[in-house]
Amino acid sequence: MSNLTNEQEDVATQDVTDATAGATEEKTFFGQPRGLANLFGVEMWERFSFYGMQAIVIYYMYYEVTRGGLGMDQAAAASIMGAYGGLVYLACLAAALVADRMLGSERTLFYSAVLVMCGHIALALVPGYAGLALGLVLIAVGSGGVKTNASVVLGQLYSRNDPRRDAGFTIFYMGVNIGGLLGPALTSFVWGWRGFHWGFGLAAIGMFFGLAQYTLMRKETIKGAGQETPNPLPAKAYPVWLGGAAVVVAICVWLVVSGIVKVVWLSNIVTVVALFSAIGLWCQMYFSKLTTKKEKSRLVGFIPMFISGVLFFAIFQQQFTVLAFYSESRLNRMVFGYEIPPSLVQLINPLFICAFSGVFATMWTRLGNRQWSVPVKFGVANVIIGLSLLFFIPFSGGADNTTPLWALVWILFLFTVGELLLSPVGNSLATKVAPEAFPSRSMAMWMMALAMGTALAGSLAAYYDPTSAASENTFFTTLAVILVILGIVMFALKNWILKKFVDIR
Repeated sequence: MSNLTNEQEDVATQDVTDATAGATEEKTFFGQPRGLANLFGVEMWERFSFYGMQAIVIYYMYYEVTRGGLGMDQAAAASIMGAYGGLVYLACLAAALVADRMLGSERTLFYSAVLVMCGHIALALVPGYAGLALGLVLIAVGSGGVKTNASVVLGQLYSRNDPRRDAGFTIFYMGVNIGGLLGPALTSFVWGWRGFHWGFGLAAIGMFFGLAQYTLMRKETIKGAGQETPNPLPAKAYPVWLGGAAVVVAICVWLVVSGIVKVVWLSNIVTVVALFSAIGLWCQMYFSKLTTKKEKSRLVGFIPMFISGVLFFAIFQQQFTVLAFYSESRLNRMVFGYEIPPSLVQLINPLFICAFSGVFATMWTRLGNRQWSVPVKFGVANVIIGLSLLFFIPFSGGADNTTPLWALVWILFLFTVGELLLSPVGNSLATKVAPEAFPSRSMAMWMMALAMGTALAGSLAAYYDPTSAASENTFFTTLAVILVILGIVMFALKNWILKKFVDIR
């Protein structure tokens, strides 16, 4: 593309736009391309299994053996959760490389879903620490592949400036959260009825349904999206890549099993790895001869968006660490005379997402070019989630099970508003700023923001002390101030960022 004249580029762009317009005349899924329905389904079931397992696995780790758990220390469990969550997004990097250089995005998506199902089966059938480690690693690697490539394939169903694009991603995100709503509800019920391993088994069944649905609709709805391998690797290089990957995995396993790397270090290690991975991805795209001057400008503008995303998710992902502990020990979970399990608290966020995703999608569609620019959406999200933490302060240092449920519901409502302003918009932005030669790698770079944020959530949990009111106040107030200041900075940088984005807002 870099060898074309300006006139040829204009003609090629017009041809693509015309072809896209013709392909999208048929509005069969909320006015969106038909492939959205299939991707919506497979992502919904993948999230069903993912969040269903995640709702109960932290309790599986630190509950006593007599209660069906592994009896870990809470700090170790939080570190593993942070590291696992970060590894999911780190796996996006590997998935992007496989998609860009070996299989293409669509096939990588399919095989990643298979790995997810195998991971849930391992958790369900293999007891003890071996089943936990094998299951979490397989799920993390597979989920990373699904997350990266589902968004890339979806992005290729639209032209770069299609006004339906953000609305389509928001609808897709609603599918994510329908799965996130049903998964914890059903696995929590099965956990209480038959135990942890039955809950993990239900997650495996959900992923099987997702694979079956996707396979049946695959050729008819996805068609050519994600089939191309943008920068194919020579066949003779395959053994080197695969052998190198096997060596890295073996070394990591040995370091943990031997005790050289402590469990409580895992979330910090994942944070650092994600940071250097993001820097490497950015440099590779920016300094590549395949990246145009306009694409380089967009990559520079993406830097503050990345930082905003990291710190947002460092707070948002506390749902699975600090808020998980808080829900069991501090929250009054009595509802109509029945004490709900702590894992059901994780239904609140996806319930709000399901209720308001359509509202946000409709709002962005109707506003069209009058909607807030992306930097403003990110800034507002940072301010909202920062302010939400201040609502914990009136209950600091309280007795066990005394915080009213409505307080946590309100806090998670604010979490949700921030999430809808930032997460689906960030996914869409990553596909917009992507250099043509690196469509999957750009999405993987955005996933590194989630990797860092999620791992940081596990690290920050070590500083949370529910036994001291002063400590709780410091924890929540410090994080709130940081996020509000970040939001203000995003507002101040709006014009500079939009200038760097060239024709993206």
